[in-house]
Amino acid sequence: MVSDSPRYNRVLLKLSGESFKGDQGYGIDSDAVSYIASEIKSIHDLGVEIGVVVGGGNIWRGAEAETQGMDRPMADNAGMLATLINALALQDALERVYEIDTRTQSAINVQEVAEPFIRRRAIRHLEKERVVIFAAGTGNPYMTTDSAAALRAVEINASILLMAKHEVDGVYSADPRVHPDATKFDSLTYQDALERRLQVMDSTALTLCMENDVPILVFDIFDEGSLRRIVRHETVGSLVRSSA
Repeated sequence: MVSDSPRYNRVLLKLSGESFKGDQGYGIDSDAVSYIASEIKSIHDLGVEIGVVVGGGNIWRGAEAETQGMDRPMADNAGMLATLINALALQDALERVYEIDTRTQSAINVQEVAEPFIRRRAIRHLEKERVVIFAAGTGNPYMTTDSAAALRAVEINASILLMAKHEVDGVYSADPRVHPDATKFDSLTYQDALERRLQVMDSTALTLCMENDVPILVFDIFDEGSLRRIVRHETVGSLVRSSA
């Protein structure tokens, strides 16, 4: 039986940069951003407190720039700015289209367009039913936005970290787009994911979740209604936790 009350009071949603480009090869697709905002609204309406960490791979990838000779810290700094662009696009859709009070907090100082990340202020925003978007990763080079998502989930005391994927609906034994016979896991442990090198998130982020016992749910954000089904006790995607 599906409950009407949300399963989680506070969640951290991790959106990859690829989610923002939709079916385009690059950049921001306004239809994709509007769709993501509508999915966030669907659980905001249930009273769930929502923090969001955004990636920037649809605009810039620091690791790729490094292979072309760019200084890695500088390349990663550019990637942080790309996440800020995505954050502002999402904030605009949430506020302009769905009239949801939203705050963007940045790990680097860009006070003209976003608040600095302050943990207690972020939690207060959440308590006031505002969506909080966390941009610029951790503010440090060499750290992925997966690591930022794990860190922010721990810092805001999120009940779960929701890892939204694009065209992948969970954790598989191999990349299902390359290996159609790959096996999907409904649930698995942190240790299994680490030892088998499964593509849940980078190992630093996964270890941080394991050490702080933050469950991770991997799902396809473009499976319409998936966020609402998750918080309404339905089985969606793959759950990574201390015991399978």
